[in-house]
Amino acid sequence: MAERTSAGLLTMMLEPTPAVAMTLPAEVREKLAELELELSEGDITQKGYEKKRSKLLAPYIPQIQGVDPSLQIDNRIQASPQAVLPGSKLNRSRAANTRDERFRSDLHTEAVQAALAKYKERKMPMPSKRRSVLVQSSVEACTPPDTSSASEDEGSLRRQGRLATSTPYQGHGHPAVEHWFNRVIQGSSTSSSASSTSSHPGGRSITNATAHAALNANAAATALADLMAHTQLDNHSAPPDVTGLSERSSLHAERPQVASVRGVSRSYNHHTSVMETADGVPVNSRVSNKIQQLLNTLKRPKRPPLREFFVDDFEELLDVQQPDPNQPKPEGQQMSPLEGEPLGVGTNWPPSLPAALQRWGTTHPKSPCLTALDNAGKPVYTLTYGKLWTRSQKLAYTLLNKLSTRNEPLLMPGDRVALVFPNNDPVMFMVAFYGCLLAELVPVPIEVPLTRKDAGSQQIGFLLGSCGVTLALTTDACQKGLPKAQTGEVVTFKGWPRLLWFVTDGKHVVKPPKDWHPPLREASNEIAYIEYKTSKEGSTMGIAVSHSAMLAHCHALTQACCYTEAETITNVLDFKREAGLWHGVLTSVMNRMHVISIPYSLMKVNPLSWIQKVHTYKARVAVVKSRDMHWSLLAQRDQRDISLSSLRMLIVADGANPWSISSCDAFLNVFQARGLRPEVICPCASSSEAMTVAIRRPPEMGVPPPGKAVLSMGGLSHSVIRVDTEEKLSVLTVQDVGQVMPGALICVVRVEGTPYLCQTDEVGEICVSSGSTGLAYYGLPGMTKNIFETIPLTSSGLPISDRPFSRTSLLGFVGPDSLVFVVGKMDGLMVVSGRRHNADDVVATALAVEPMKFVYRGRIAVFSVSVLHDERIVVVAEQRPDASEEDSFQWMSRVLQAIDSIHQVGVYCLALVPANTLPKAPLGGIHISETKQRFLEGALHPCNVLMCPHTCVTNLPKPRQKQPEVGPASMIVGNLVAGKRIAQACGRDVGQLEDNDQFLYIQDVLQWRAQATPDHPLFLVLNAKGTVASTASCLQLHKKAERVAAALMGRLNTGDHVALVYPPGVDLIATFYGCLYAGCVPVTVRPPHPQNLATTLPTVKMIVEVSKSVCILTTQAIMKLLKSKEAAAAVDIKSWPTVMDTDDLPRKKISQMYKPPTPEMLAYLDFSVSTTGILAGVKMSHAATSALCRSIKLQCELYPSRQIAICLDPYCGLGFALWCLCSVYSGHQSILVPPLELESNASLWLAAVSQYKVRVTFCSYSVMEMCTKGLGSQTEALRLRNVNLSCVRTCMVVAEERPRITLTQSFSKIFKDLGLSPRAVSTTFGCRVNVAICLQGTAGPDPTTVYVDMRALRHDRVRLVERGSPHSLPLMESGKILPGVKVIIANTETKGPLGDSHLGEIWVSSPHNATGYYTVYGEEALHADHFNTKLSFGDTQTVWARTGYLGFLRRTELTDACGERHDALYVVGSLDETLELRGMRYHPIDIETSVIRSHKSIAECAVFTWTNLLVVVVELEGSEQEALDLVALVTNVVLEEHYLIVGVVVVVDPGVIPINSRGEKQRMHLRDGFLADQLDPIYVAYNM
Repeated sequence: MAERTSAGLLTMMLEPTPAVAMTLPAEVREKLAELELELSEGDITQKGYEKKRSKLLAPYIPQIQGVDPSLQIDNRIQASPQAVLPGSKLNRSRAANTRDERFRSDLHTEAVQAALAKYKERKMPMPSKRRSVLVQSSVEACTPPDTSSASEDEGSLRRQGRLATSTPYQGHGHPAVEHWFNRVIQGSSTSSSASSTSSHPGGRSITNATAHAALNANAAATALADLMAHTQLDNHSAPPDVTGLSERSSLHAERPQVASVRGVSRSYNHHTSVMETADGVPVNSRVSNKIQQLLNTLKRPKRPPLREFFVDDFEELLDVQQPDPNQPKPEGQQMSPLEGEPLGVGTNWPPSLPAALQRWGTTHPKSPCLTALDNAGKPVYTLTYGKLWTRSQKLAYTLLNKLSTRNEPLLMPGDRVALVFPNNDPVMFMVAFYGCLLAELVPVPIEVPLTRKDAGSQQIGFLLGSCGVTLALTTDACQKGLPKAQTGEVVTFKGWPRLLWFVTDGKHVVKPPKDWHPPLREASNEIAYIEYKTSKEGSTMGIAVSHSAMLAHCHALTQACCYTEAETITNVLDFKREAGLWHGVLTSVMNRMHVISIPYSLMKVNPLSWIQKVHTYKARVAVVKSRDMHWSLLAQRDQRDISLSSLRMLIVADGANPWSISSCDAFLNVFQARGLRPEVICPCASSSEAMTVAIRRPPEMGVPPPGKAVLSMGGLSHSVIRVDTEEKLSVLTVQDVGQVMPGALICVVRVEGTPYLCQTDEVGEICVSSGSTGLAYYGLPGMTKNIFETIPLTSSGLPISDRPFSRTSLLGFVGPDSLVFVVGKMDGLMVVSGRRHNADDVVATALAVEPMKFVYRGRIAVFSVSVLHDERIVVVAEQRPDASEEDSFQWMSRVLQAIDSIHQVGVYCLALVPANTLPKAPLGGIHISETKQRFLEGALHPCNVLMCPHTCVTNLPKPRQKQPEVGPASMIVGNLVAGKRIAQACGRDVGQLEDNDQFLYIQDVLQWRAQATPDHPLFLVLNAKGTVASTASCLQLHKKAERVAAALMGRLNTGDHVALVYPPGVDLIATFYGCLYAGCVPVTVRPPHPQNLATTLPTVKMIVEVSKSVCILTTQAIMKLLKSKEAAAAVDIKSWPTVMDTDDLPRKKISQMYKPPTPEMLAYLDFSVSTTGILAGVKMSHAATSALCRSIKLQCELYPSRQIAICLDPYCGLGFALWCLCSVYSGHQSILVPPLELESNASLWLAAVSQYKVRVTFCSYSVMEMCTKGLGSQTEALRLRNVNLSCVRTCMVVAEERPRITLTQSFSKIFKDLGLSPRAVSTTFGCRVNVAICLQGTAGPDPTTVYVDMRALRHDRVRLVERGSPHSLPLMESGKILPGVKVIIANTETKGPLGDSHLGEIWVSSPHNATGYYTVYGEEALHADHFNTKLSFGDTQTVWARTGYLGFLRRTELTDACGERHDALYVVGSLDETLELRGMRYHPIDIETSVIRSHKSIAECAVFTWTNLLVVVVELEGSEQEALDLVALVTNVVLEEHYLIVGVVVVVDPGVIPINSRGEKQRMHLRDGFLADQLDPIYVAYNM
């Protein structure tokens, strides 16, 4: 922070602020102007200028912080003597080389700065991160990038001298050249030449006086703006983590509070906005502040939405995007194809390349052909033409004659051979390449695979496989370095064919006999070599080049570059492919040139090496990339004794790149003084398919002068060329890439669709027709036809020529003077909502965002991913290890704004990854397709992510408008609504009563059984070991109940409520009946968890209080727990009602049982916490209790002789009824398995089912999940223990939610091996108003599954689709409707009946409906209509209860037991849980299912909304490094599948999402925890 402040202050001191400038006396202003002039004329040094100027200004600049400014300035100058020298030279060269002001390529940096100044810093919420994520796990991640990664990065080029000076202004002994450099270089390699030093406090270099004045005026403003920007960001970046843990937050407090310096008070602590959680509890938390910030950010108007809105309805109306009527359109004539000069026919051209080699090898054997250098830059070996000729012959002979398998020669002419040579061994490569040509084999040069996991190495394997390669040639050293298998052979790399490796060193090759001569034929159309290329998608293609094309290309290059015999050429490029191969291996031999090959490894150590070699060898030509020029600028201090005057041609191989121009400019500025002539720089454009397309000719050829164009970015995005628009900010400066190659014809065609010729002012793909282009993609005829055999058409549809053209994948146009301009490549083309953007341009803009202290230059990848029917731009950069969170975040937000301003396009995702972690391309640079692949797979492991879906995604469907509903007049005829059968159904009639059905009260049934069948076993409870823990017969249960009743009768009044807090077991059942005997109302309560009192005890307390219990019955152990010290920390233990333990009750009989006056009296209260966090107790009357038992008895055919197994919690709902009521009523034996015991023995329940040969069993989803997860891999072991599930006829999952079909299916699949019938598993459905509405039972048709369209569901409609159709959602019927139950589907708003297969609320009418809610304040009025509602039309008499669940009924083709057609009930989800977003109704489970599928490390997910923002919480199972990978994947999948933008992504540890005993997620608890900062998240991302 300090560094930035001082820089800012310096800037302010050196530039008089506008106010100060106005108050300067006139004579001082005159003197200043004279100084300016002197400096611009070069009559005064930079140092002298600064000294005099500061003296003049000293009296007028206010003293800053008590330090005399002139001292500070002097200091600054002493600290950088070297900064001055280049500065003054620069000015001279500038003056001599003045060009039109518009063409200064540093425009880009200025544009970016201006663009950023336009934005007042937004307050964006900074993501919060758990500290441990910052500590990168690998050691290498903390080291600065090894230079191989930092392809274009100054960091890798700094000497060790770079000590840890925290600011460039400190050490005097350590010249602060660095800071100056950073500026110059940043300038240069974006689109800004060295003149960008003007932005730096010391050196000034723009001569133009007016520019100067403007700068003065702006500088102070900019400095201030800068200060403001930093302050503001700082201001809100301080509360970054949402952890809420005190020791964590203290980390942030340690930062020195620099705000006082800035004069801005740090005010965020004072007025934090107070929000409320769901329950209206005010939350004064950092999270809420951030969300408020986020909402404020999102409220700003977006870019106008596209016309691409589509109605997310039955038919997907994805409007084809309408072009903007005002967008620029091409207006020029149709372009005419451009022809290069004819290819000269020389008398002494050799007929083929091998012939040229033979000629030079025999006539000039001593001529040097190639000099190889080591990493110190010393020449290691010089290959002469004689040596190349003899060694190639030896190799050719050996390959053809000495390699055999089973006496058959291994290779035949025309076979493909892989060449695997390291980049520092050009000599061996050249010998191998020509050896193959002489043997008429086809060389396929590839990279050396270093590990089995190299980026793209697998794709290379596919290429070798498709080329049928069986042999790889390599060097001895390289072969030793390859990974080996145990046998000592080179391993087979992933995706590679089996290869024989042959070492080409001298001792392995044989001298051919005297009479053997290699066949030297005329160049034919046979394949000479195959060059590999990686496509945008990452697949690798082999481009086959014929002998004739290879020769023609060498001719054309020789003519275009005026190559002469025995010239010296320096090659910095990869000699295996493209320009490095064409110039440094092929054309050089044609002309007997001497190549000095500079290996990449040497460039990394000494970036000046190529320039030194040009100087040493007086090379006439150098072949480089703009990166090499850029690097050499960074090593300026060694440039003194260098002269580049020998160069006649500096070929810039990537001259088509948008930032090559700035490298060229900056390079020229520095090296013009070293003899470099401006006209020597020759950019060229080429592609693997078409080889060299155009090249700027050397000056001696009398060609027109080079051209530059300043084009409007806006125009380019519509493929239209508009020169220099008013909007100065968004322009692209491009240089020409010279003239068409000799003998070639080029034209520009439309990029998409039919290849029509473009108009003259339109950008298109350049196509070439010449004898020197590639032949085909090897083995890919379809793609070959598209690329190599294009027939361009005129606007009238006629072909322009009978010659086929090759597409070059270069985007450009033909400018004035027939110069070719390239503005981008197909690979980098991103079409975002109809406009085209070039990845390289976006990179250039990102690089121009100062300061570059946080990321490595040259380590930025830009690509697009397709999300929701459009491309979205992703920017990934490598962050320096020492960058702070705040700085990086600030840089990220500025990059977003710059790209938005300049390209008028939003960035979808900006990610920073740790240094050195992006996949590398062979020679430095980033492997883009691999990076994209990792991003999409969630394997990028970023350390910072900023997603901006709110800004980018403008093509969401229109929000739904609610239609006015049809009123009651909607024609009910008979039982048809609007032509459809009314959706109502009922279970079978209850039928005549059996013997025990005459009892109105369940306690009477128990007494009767105790007399009639005293020893009949009713209950059997198992422990974790699977042994019987306790049992109860009819009489035992009755006796125990009597004892409890006796204990209660004296103390309590009839009608008192009693809380039963017991673990699952016989005690719970006995005390329940004891309460009924005594006339009390029992309330069963789950006991608190001893290890987790803080969260479980308050719920117990709440139920006890809300149910108005006057007494608690429990065991001794739990009684101790309720009154313990630990309990006191969680609740007020003094306010418990009377607590009695029932462990040792005296054996007493009761004189008489309590007889309720009517069956409508309250029997028990059933309390449960809903998933929305609401505690609701319902009242069950004696009549309802008996009716419920009778219904279940009929449905499951329960008789005393039956056994059923129950693995459920016994505290509420159907679980309680099955556990405590049904056995007593029906007399069957229940085997009770407490679900908690499964945690220590997952197979307990299934083993019990098998052991007791149970036909009917019940479980919960959490039990089923425990079995699938815990036993999935152990079915074999279970079979060996004789676990057999073939006895099970029905296994029912007790639930109050939509059936979890994936879980039930995987359960069935896993245990199919143990004999479980696939038809056995089904689900039940109950809710608060009626605990058992559906239940499969033993008879009746199997449950059916239908597929509905998820998009229609959002509109509250059901649309049935086929299985597997897009957006389909499987729904399983929730079991059969129970006897005596009637169900109807009603419209949630009009309360009218709905038709078959229509979505509405499920209403139920049955004798076992609960009679109402039991709540504290008697607010039953609120929910009264839940229990007695009537339809608004149709049958308005029946009283229904509203379940609060959405679902539909559908009549199936199946028949039920009574021979009627069966009506299936499908439950879609709870109304309380649904999210209303964009006017549509979403079920959280659907979004969660999508999210869980998006990445393998997401264990669980829950979503909720907060102030209209969708918050997604994911549990990360895996290393914390993966946390940030999830942000983009979660955002993508929710956009794609649900058309929703995620507002906040929270990544937490496993187990954070609260889940209740039924296995349902408690989303509201989670939401409250999030807002109260209690989740301790690993990462929280706020999507912009």
